[in-house]
Amino acid sequence: MSFLRRRSATPAGPDFDVLAMDPGDWPGNLGAGLLPAPDGSCQGVFLRYDLFGGRGPAMIIGNLPEGSPAREVEEGEVPFEVAQLLLALENDEEVTVVGTEDMPVMQGDNLLIVRRLRLSEGRISCVQFDRSDNVLVTIAAWDRPITDDLYALLKPLPAELFQQG
Repeated sequence: MSFLRRRSATPAGPDFDVLAMDPGDWPGNLGAGLLPAPDGSCQGVFLRYDLFGGRGPAMIIGNLPEGSPAREVEEGEVPFEVAQLLLALENDEEVTVVGTEDMPVMQGDNLLIVRRLRLSEGRISCVQFDRSDNVLVTIAAWDRPITDDLYALLKPLPAELFQQG
């Protein structure tokens, strides 16, 4: 996966490629958030895809590099992206991970081992996979299943998307 690599030059945004759906492929609004470390480095990126008409967030995709504190969750605790989705939905119910299942999925010519998380809140779908550059990608969706065709839509987004203007 040649596109999943650390960049040699330091851009204004994250120093790793962000794998997500192109904003032009989504019929709604896109918001991006960076997780800064005290030293100014980027500890992760999450993208929030909202539907048109103010119907709320439908999906959050996170990219967290190795060493990011947001990756560190206790047993049964939900991933950072699920917590962000619940926060955006103003849902303050306690949600936990009740099980996981690993399954192989093809993304182009690449085989991904995708971990499906079963959550105590059945309206949330959540999957995770590790990229070849040790960035953890987590997808959390509200009230819609995550199907294999979603992985075909994932691609590295241009660095310009994350530069401060």
